[in-house]
Order: sequence, then C-alpha cells, then structure tokens
Amino acid sequence: MFGVYRVFVLLVFVSQLCNGFYLPGSYMHTYSDGDSIFAKVNSLTSIETELPFSYYSLPYCQPLEGIKKSAENLGELLMGDQIDNSAYRFRMRTNESLYLCTTSPLNEHEVKLLKQRTRELYQVNMILDNLPALRFAKQNGVTIQWTGYPVGYSPPNSNDDYIINHLKFKVLVHEYEGNVMEVIGTGEEGMGVISEADKKKALGYEIVGFEVVPCSVKYDAEKMTKLHMYDPVPSVNCPLELDKAQIIKEHERITFTYEVEFVKSETRWPSRWDAYLKMEGARVHWFSILNSLMVIFFLAGIVFVIFLRTVRRDLTKYEELDKEAQAQMNEELSGWKLVVGDVFREPEMSKLLCIMVGDGVRITGMAVVTIVFAALGFMSPASRGMLLTGMIVLYLFLGIVAGYAGVRLWRTVKGTSEGWRSLSWSIACFFPGIAFVILTVLNFLLWSSNSTGAIPISLYFELLALWFCISVPLTLFGGFLGTRAEAIQFPVRTNQIPREIPERKYPSWLLVLGAGTLPFGTLFIELFFIFSSIWLGRFYYVFGFLLIVLLLLVVVCAEVSVVLTYMHLCVEDWRWWWKAFYASGSVALYVFAYSINYLVFDLQSLSGPVSAMLYIGYSLLMAIAIMLATGTIGFLTSFYFVHYLFSSVKID
Repeated sequence: MFGVYRVFVLLVFVSQLCNGFYLPGSYMHTYSDGDSIFAKVNSLTSIETELPFSYYSLPYCQPLEGIKKSAENLGELLMGDQIDNSAYRFRMRTNESLYLCTTSPLNEHEVKLLKQRTRELYQVNMILDNLPALRFAKQNGVTIQWTGYPVGYSPPNSNDDYIINHLKFKVLVHEYEGNVMEVIGTGEEGMGVISEADKKKALGYEIVGFEVVPCSVKYDAEKMTKLHMYDPVPSVNCPLELDKAQIIKEHERITFTYEVEFVKSETRWPSRWDAYLKMEGARVHWFSILNSLMVIFFLAGIVFVIFLRTVRRDLTKYEELDKEAQAQMNEELSGWKLVVGDVFREPEMSKLLCIMVGDGVRITGMAVVTIVFAALGFMSPASRGMLLTGMIVLYLFLGIVAGYAGVRLWRTVKGTSEGWRSLSWSIACFFPGIAFVILTVLNFLLWSSNSTGAIPISLYFELLALWFCISVPLTLFGGFLGTRAEAIQFPVRTNQIPREIPERKYPSWLLVLGAGTLPFGTLFIELFFIFSSIWLGRFYYVFGFLLIVLLLLVVVCAEVSVVLTYMHLCVEDWRWWWKAFYASGSVALYVFAYSINYLVFDLQSLSGPVSAMLYIGYSLLMAIAIMLATGTIGFLTSFYFVHYLFSSVKID
C-alpha cells in the first residue's frame, strides 16, 4: 500500500512540473512590477545583401557596463548571429520616455557607413525576453508584419538619408497566477506528506509581445548632451515633415531616445509566438500535397499494373518450362530475362557508389529525424540556431549508419571486406569535405566584407575536431559492424564475359535526367516557402507540411527509380546501378536550376557579386545533399526490386 502511495505522490509531483513545461519556446520568466529588463540586439541583416554585420559597427549607444556577447550555440554562430547586450532598459509596467545618448560629431567614415546601410535596407533586430521586435507597416492599404526596424530611410526623389533615432516600444504583458505545491517531507513510515497550497498564488507578469514603431526626430544636440542616460524626456510624436527628422551628414550629432508602454494582453505565454508563426498560403501547401499524391498514384499504377501482372506472368511461364525449353526461350525472347548473367555485375566506380550511398543514408536519416522533431515542436524559432545545431549533431552520430550501409554494400558488390577501412574514411570525408571547401570559399568572401556571417577561426577548429574526433571514428565503427553483418547474396551467378548491350535510338541519360522532373514536382512548391524563409528573413514553421512532402518525395523517388530500372532491363541494358541512383538523384539538377530562377526573378533586390556568390554557394551545397539523399533512396529501392525480381528466376 505504501508503494502505491509513493507512486501517487510521484505522479502528482510530476504533473505539477508538467504544468510549467511548454512547447515550443524557452523557459518562462515572470517579472514583478519595476523589475529591470534589458533588450538585446542581434546582427544587422538585409535581404539585399545577405551579409550580416554587428550592431555596434554603427555609432549606436553602448551600455554603461560595456558590450557583452551572449552565449551562442553552434547553429547561431554558423548562421551569423551575434547577440549583444544593449542600452535599452525597461522596467516592468512602468511607462516612460527616456534619453539614451548623443553621439560625437559624425565623421566621413561613419556617414558613409550609415548611408550605405540605410540604402541597402539593413534592419536592426532587437530581442526582449527572447521575442524579436515586431513592426507593422502599410503597403497599398495592406498591413505587413516585419521583424526588426530599419537603420534609416531614404525618401523618394531625394539624395538625403535619415536615421532612426527614436523608438516607441509597446510591450504586451500577461498577468500570471500559478498554483504552488510544496512537498514538506516524509513520515516515519516513508509515506509522502504533502502540503497543498492551491490557494496561494505566485503573482507576476509574462512578456507575450514586443512591438516597435521607429521614428526619426531632430533634437537640439547642445541641449540634450546635458542629460544623462535614462533621464526622462518628453514623449514625441513621429514627425512627418523631413525638416523635423534627423538627417545623416558630417558633423551632425545624433541623439537617441526611446519610450515604452506596457499593455495588458489576454495572450498566454505558450501562445506568444503565434503572431510570428502565422501560416500563410495553407491552400498552396495542400495543393502541393494533392499534386504529389496524383504523381504517386500515377506511378503506383504503372508499378502494380505492369510489374505485378507482366512480370508475374513472365515468371510463371518461364518457370513452367523445362531446362531445354528455357534455353530455347532465352534465345528467342528479349528483355530483362536475358540479362540474368550480367544484372549483378560490378558497376563502374563501385567504390564511389558505395561512398555516395553511405553519405546519402546519413543525410536522409538526418533530414527525417530533424523534420519529425521540428514538426513535434522541439525545434522552435524561440530556440535560435537549434535546428541547425540538431542537424549537425544528428549528422555526426549517424556516421555509424553511413559506415554500416556503405561497407555492407561494398561487401555485397566485391564479395569481400578487404578495403573497408579506406571506404569508411572516404564516407566520413566525402560530403563533409565538399561542404568544407564550399564554406571555406564563402568564408573568405565574408571575411573580406567584415561580415559577422564569417565563421571565426576558433569555430573552424571546433568543427574540424567534431569531424575527426566524432564523425570519423563513428563511421569507422559503423564500417566495422558492416564487415560483421551478413553479406547480401545475389540470387543468380554472373557470367565471366559481359553481354553486349544493344544500341539504342536515343541516349539513356536523357531518360535519367527526365525522370527527375517527377520528384521535383512534389517538392517545388515547398521550395518556394523554404527559400523565402532563408533569403527573405521570414519564419518557416510549417514543418508538418514539410514532413508530409518529405514522405511523398521518398515514395516518388522509389517509384521513379524502380520504373526506370525496369525499363533499362527490358532493353537488355544491365548497367542499372548508376542509372537507378541518378534517376531520382537528378532532381537535384532541377532544384539547383530553380534556385537560379529564384535568384533572377524573386531576389531581384539582391545586390553585389559577393551576395550572389553566397547564394549560389549555399544553393549548390543544398543541391548536392538532395542528390545524395534522393539518389540513395532510388538506388536502394531498385536494388531490392532487382534482387526480388531475379530471385524468382531459377538458373543453374
């Protein structure tokens, strides 16, 4: 009985803990009246250049205690985030208008930099209690939501630029009342003694919204310099006349001020990110899924109608004949039945195929697990960099699976485990090596631009340490497991002399390239939203749709590859290995072509060769990863299809 009571006590205690756990988001923080809260600032970003820069690269007010960088995870560093403290201080539920600082007279370099950042549409990204600042603007009568506010603005038909130096903040707060349960101790018999304080309330306020209205205000610098930071100043309305705005020019002294208003809100803490994650274009996502389903059903019809009927009928007739009749039939018939002695012949560059399949298995596993966790809410935008960090960690530890898959395929093709160590090393270094070369070239471009997006030297060494201390050993261990696994036995023997392949009216690679259009058809609509998220600074959080599209893509890649493999075998072309890989892997060509199309027609504001090189470099890396993943899916499906097909043929 006492054991049951202990279980009850534990369940009650755990249930109380669960009341405070929310997904998605970070840990909830409650504030009391008058508590000081300091905003943080992230890197300046622009959709025109895609080059992030430090907030304090511009002459902004610095905090009294000096600039301090926030702890950043691996994903944030790779994304170019640089989160610093700021001078903007808020006191819970205290509406006030405050003075920050006045700069020294602007020199030529500062003016040039401010004008350049203004005309390149750079945004200041401010964060309060892990919430980005929201700004609402009207364009053509439609209210548009943005994160951050511009460095400045340039009026049309004018060569002058004006800086944003006054911010009107609105902080939405929700009054929090939480039940408290205290466990006092245990009795002499070991029973839990619980004191319930359900009526006792933990009163506080949660921040559930953070909005900003930017203004440019011309101040009397001589008068404002007499003030100290956080001295009160009169509230101002955003001026509409340009002569009352703060112009950017040499020898000007810029005064920075801000005001804050706290507003009660009915929005609860778990729902505070809903304003940022409003899903737009849901009908388009469903259209994409329905389009993919139509492609799947069309291909499935081909697979079932042609394969299950035609192949089964042929196999039944073939097996009913005696050996002499089978030999005579082999001479008379054409098609896949004639390549039984060559279908499992070792392909050209078999080692490269095993390497690419091993890496493809790892990338596919990483993508599936990451998207599943993101769809369940474990990788929220509230946790900056968590998505990229999770992908890297998964990629490292899935080295075991990559080594196992590559070495087992090597044993199957070669019939021996000899050379498995070299193969495992190659698997561990193939895709990471390509990524390292591309990122190094892009990093030199970022370094030359003094961008915060450049990977620090220290992070380079950390990545190399992760690569060679975790990924390589795990891949070698997976390869060792592959040598101990039972090799896949081919159902038919391979002839010593290769069979001549009949000439074709058209090259087979045309069919292989054309096959990639079907997987691309299931993917291209979702690609638009992903590209918009990466390059236009929008939040992407429809991971549920992305998971469905990924599953449909896997099915389409498998069906396309099987259909194309069967077509090649029917024309007595036994060199199906690489064709099966590229039948589905060729979707990467269309993805890269789409990225170029997106650059030309949707990113027309992207300026400068450095920005274009960054875009093309990252798109190329993504296309290579997609090729390895989709090619592996198609190849493995075709391999097991061919194995099943010829295991039904009895050959002495």
